[in-house]
Amino acid sequence: MRFGNPRHHRRSLDSTNDLARELAAGGAPQGTVVTAEEQVAGRGRQGRSWTAPAGKALLYSAIVRPLEQRHLVLPLAAPLAVAEAAEEVADVSCAIKWPNDVWIEGRKCAGVLIEARPQDGWAVIGVGLNVSIEPDEFPEELRETATSLGADATVDAALEALNDSLTRWTRADPQEVLAAFRDRDALRGQEVSWADGSGVADGVDERGNLIVETLDGERLALGAGEIHLGPPSGP
Repeated sequence: MRFGNPRHHRRSLDSTNDLARELAAGGAPQGTVVTAEEQVAGRGRQGRSWTAPAGKALLYSAIVRPLEQRHLVLPLAAPLAVAEAAEEVADVSCAIKWPNDVWIEGRKCAGVLIEARPQDGWAVIGVGLNVSIEPDEFPEELRETATSLGADATVDAALEALNDSLTRWTRADPQEVLAAFRDRDALRGQEVSWADGSGVADGVDERGNLIVETLDGERLALGAGEIHLGPPSGP
């Protein structure tokens, strides 16, 4: 079933993911999508907030059910779908910062937040995609790190493109997902740091974990957590 049928659209919501989770818990079918003109309590990973001017970003959540073995790589498939949709509607080239940020020329244009209930057989894919936000409309602290698809792109076009690409990538064979993610991997070969150490990113393994090689040659598989480009800052 293609994503977007049914679609629940609201002018304003606390969070599209919150409504999608309520719908999923109530039995809403595979492919159900929630969109909003604006969110007043949108959130990203690590408890961060996600804000955007009304009508200038695609605020989107989709229900995946039932969860199957191939969905073990859903955290990679979802940002792939966002990157593909962005390139469909704008003259941009996208890379992915593991695990779920979509970049254009080193700046974040989209983020993905997946919230799953494996015991109930469903997951919600939340997407915030900056479509036509002007540079001076970003909060001051984000103006050097955030970007948008551009004034010629539209939220409606991005919605249709994402429905199509998400349909494709959530059905894809895991090996296809891994290969495509590796082609878009923004971190591979880069020095990175995290809460407990630093090293050089060396792609993703078969389960979608980030592989890093530390300065002493140890290879680690990171399954979660915040990753930063460059060495650790501060003492």
